[in-house]
This record gives sequence, structure tokens and C-alpha cells, in this order.
Amino acid sequence: MPAWSSSWQLPDQIADVLPSEARHIEELRRLLLDAARSYGYELVMPPLLENLESLLTGTGETLDLQTFKLVDQLSGRTLGLRADTTPQVARIDAHLLNRSGVARLCYCGPVLHTRAERPHATREPLQFGAEIYGHAGLEADLEAQVLALEALRAAGLQTLSVDMADVRIVGSILAGVQMPAKTLALIHAALAAKDASELDSLTASLGDGIGAAARQGLLALLQLYGDEKVLDQASQVLKAFPGVQDALANLKWLASHLGDVKVSFDLADLRGYAYYSGIRFAIYGQGAELARGGRYDEVGAVFGRRRPAVGFSLDLKELVSVLPPRPLRAAVQAPWAADDAGLRAAIARLRGAGDTVVCVLPGHEHEVNEFNCDRELVHLAAGWTVQPLRQPS
Repeated sequence: MPAWSSSWQLPDQIADVLPSEARHIEELRRLLLDAARSYGYELVMPPLLENLESLLTGTGETLDLQTFKLVDQLSGRTLGLRADTTPQVARIDAHLLNRSGVARLCYCGPVLHTRAERPHATREPLQFGAEIYGHAGLEADLEAQVLALEALRAAGLQTLSVDMADVRIVGSILAGVQMPAKTLALIHAALAAKDASELDSLTASLGDGIGAAARQGLLALLQLYGDEKVLDQASQVLKAFPGVQDALANLKWLASHLGDVKVSFDLADLRGYAYYSGIRFAIYGQGAELARGGRYDEVGAVFGRRRPAVGFSLDLKELVSVLPPRPLRAAVQAPWAADDAGLRAAIARLRGAGDTVVCVLPGHEHEVNEFNCDRELVHLAAGWTVQPLRQPS
């Protein structure tokens, strides 16, 4: 097979973004960054790659497996292409800003995954995120959720729902229980999958090391999902475990302050358990998970600052995929302007005022592209004037 026949093909689940979608993504990027700025978030731009030990410090095995690795030809050190931006923002907060008070930071840039998170998903998400450092109270958790909802609504999604959980509930149930890290990971996976048989088998394998109360508490979690009534049920079923009541009260408080949005709870959902330290949430719309976030107070500890932290992130490519396509952008069509100073000046004025002006190259008068030329620049007695575009006869 000739080399040229496949040289243009891209790796699996990596794709070019073509004009209309690229414009939509860029418009959303600006819209979301403006929304974050309106709340006082400052934009940071971490590098796409950095030394692997810095990129993965404290992030857990999952992110390690998702990270592409390569060798730096200058230093010989192993570098990583970021699979998530949050650890980098935590490093910036800890070492570069080093503020004693609250820091609100946002970002938007590509990340790379060795494997896509879901079938048919891209391995090159364009990740937008916003994070608050330095405040341990629920006010920061609420702000993160409200900003995420506002950003998605500004993107054009009005029917949204929020699902919440708190990783400290499982932590309270298992407090004092000794087990291998692999077994704990399998228990978390069984909880997330709501696999009662697997969970029963795993906890039985621990024998007297876990205790009947903890086993029953874990199994009860599999049924604790739904609306706010779940919190009342959990309050009764899990009342023997210290710390659970406070976690449930926090979830109820947050739900009561989110306004007119459907809120559900899944107390066995431990996605990202190695990352989050408290409340975690996901926002759904159009049948898809569109944003996720929560509290991760330990994220900066490996950089020498154990600061309270909470935030969220989303993939702009995923977001665009559930939104209707944007109409072509209105533009002004103009003749080619090489030898007409008056025409060039008129075009410059229009562009300076924010209009898109497409100069038609000779022989290409009727080609269709990303711009919908609904007006044209014509020469009249008074000079060059914009008029509605005349349709070709």
C-alpha cells in the first residue's frame, strides 16, 4: 500500500474539528471564560506537558494510566502530557501564587487521554474548569455548582439536573477497617456499579475485620439513590456512623440553595473517590453528563500546601455535541479590493466595526463556506455602500 494512502489518517478517537464546529467551540470557550470572570475567576494557562513526577504527584493510579509519557530530548527526564488540568492549577496556587486568602482560578485548554473515558468519546478533550482555593465552607461548594449551572445555561441548555454524593459517607462506614488497597478499590467499584453480589463477596472475604454494621451499611448504600427522601432514609439507616449526619446535612443544604433545578443523590457513587475529599457532583443535560466537580482539599498537599479546594470541569467538545448546530455567521460580501483605495477603506471600516467582510476572489463568486453573506458592498454614486445581497438570477 502506498505510504500516502494512509498518511492523512489520525489515531483512533482523535479528530480534526471543522469550521462550523470549531467556531461553535470557540464561541463557547469565550462565553464560559467570561462567565467565570464575572464571578472573579482569574485565567491561568498551565503547560500541556511537564515533568511526570510533578504532573502525577498525588493524583492516583487512574490518572497515571490516562497519561501519555515521553522522554525530554534536552534533559532525558520523563515528561507527561496532561490528562487533567486540576493538579497543575493546584501547583500554581501552591507555589506560584502562594496567596494566604481565597484564589479563584479558571482555565481552558486541551488534555490528552491514553484511553477515551466513554465509547466514541474523544481522547483529546478541550477542558474548561473553575476552581476555588482557600475556603473550606459550603459557600465555595455552592458557588462552584451555581457557576457550572450558569455556564451550561448560557451555552443554551435550560433543562439540567444535578446529582450529588459525598465520599466521606463511605469513609465513615469504613473508618477503622483495615484492608488491602486493592480490596478497597474493588469495594468502591462494586458500590459504583451497584453490584450487591460482588460487594457481599468482597466484604465477606474480610471476615471479622469489617464487622456486621459496616457490611450492612455498605450494602444499604446500594439502595440509597433518588430524590431528597434518600437523605432522610440514609439518616436513619446510617445513624450509627459518626460524620454521616453532617455529610447528609451538607448535601441537603446545597440542594436547597440551587434554585429551580432537579437534584438527585446517589450515596454509593464514588467516581473519583481517590481524588475527592468531600461532596462531589455531576450535572446532566440532553441525556449526557456535561460537567463534574466537587471538593478536593488534599489536591495541593503534595505541593506543600493543604488548602481547601473545590471546583468543576467540563469538555467543550462534549458540550458542543449535545447542542444544536449554530447557523452560519452573517457576513458582507465585497469585490476583490486590490486596486481600489476607496473599496479597501470601506472594507476596513466595516471590519473595524465588527463585521465580517469576505472579499470574493475572481472566479469564486458563488462558493459556499462557513459565512452566510447576506449583504454586499456595492459602489453607488455616494460611494461604497452595504446593501442586501442580490440573489443570482
